[in-house]
Amino acid sequence: MEAKELGRQDFPELKNDTFLRAAWGEATDYIPVWCMRQAGRYLPEFRETRATQDFFSTCRSPETCCELTLQPLRRFPLDAAIIFSDILVVPQALGMEVTMVPGKGPSFPEPLREERDLEHLRDPAAAASELAYVFQAITLTRQRLDGRVPLIGFAGAPWTLMTYMIEGGSSSTMAKAKRWLYQRPQASHRLLRILTDTLVPYLVGQVAAGAQALQLFESHAGHLGPQLFTKFALPYICDVAKRVKVGLQEAGLAPVPMEEIRQLVQQMLNDFGPQRYIANLGHGLYPDMDPEHVGAFVDAVHRHSRLLQQN
Repeated sequence: MEAKELGRQDFPELKNDTFLRAAWGEATDYIPVWCMRQAGRYLPEFRETRATQDFFSTCRSPETCCELTLQPLRRFPLDAAIIFSDILVVPQALGMEVTMVPGKGPSFPEPLREERDLEHLRDPAAAASELAYVFQAITLTRQRLDGRVPLIGFAGAPWTLMTYMIEGGSSSTMAKAKRWLYQRPQASHRLLRILTDTLVPYLVGQVAAGAQALQLFESHAGHLGPQLFTKFALPYICDVAKRVKVGLQEAGLAPVPMEEIRQLVQQMLNDFGPQRYIANLGHGLYPDMDPEHVGAFVDAVHRHSRLLQQN
């Protein structure tokens, strides 16, 4: 199932938006909580569920991913769920073999060794379509959450994914990956662009499928000094963020925070003044308009125009 087919779902109304309001910088009644790896081996029910299949088979099962995502919320009053998946599904989608070795972690039998190895990677547009099982898991989980808390989607950032693809697994030094940065800077940028071009539709697809927030994990940034980080990591993080926002806007999926609506209305009224016109919304209300946003617009016009007339 393509991500574009998953948009416009009739999801249950969100009952606890504390996590999202905090993410937007708004005031909250309490500090929201979610934990890295909250669906993990510390839970006996997680170990029981995972015992029946290997790790990446689990990642490809929407039903199992949904169950593992929901398990910690049955025990704890967490303020967000994060979809059970792994950052290395992206290199897999690009055509690289990745296995999870018990007691060792992820392993790439054939890591990238030379620039010519990049020729064997799948086209980024095709790679995104390989990740439909993640979208299916997100949609299923969003439905079964029944609005209890928001659902977080995620991906690994380009540099972090690059390190695994070159090192062939975990590394304490990232020596091979950093050697690419020094000895093969052009090839490094080429690989980072491939990863960026794969991540953008993947993350947009997660939102289309039902993710209400996105986390980009640059887990291995600490292995880079300021100069290398500024050259090889930060530009691609920024590019992913910018292009995902554009993609969400183009797909009509980007949420508009209430505060931004209020600020836009305030600027409009300041420019037009307090009298002798009627406020409207461009070409009107489209079918995909959030009614709460309409309410925020009307309320902002009334409130700020009253303030203008008092001054």
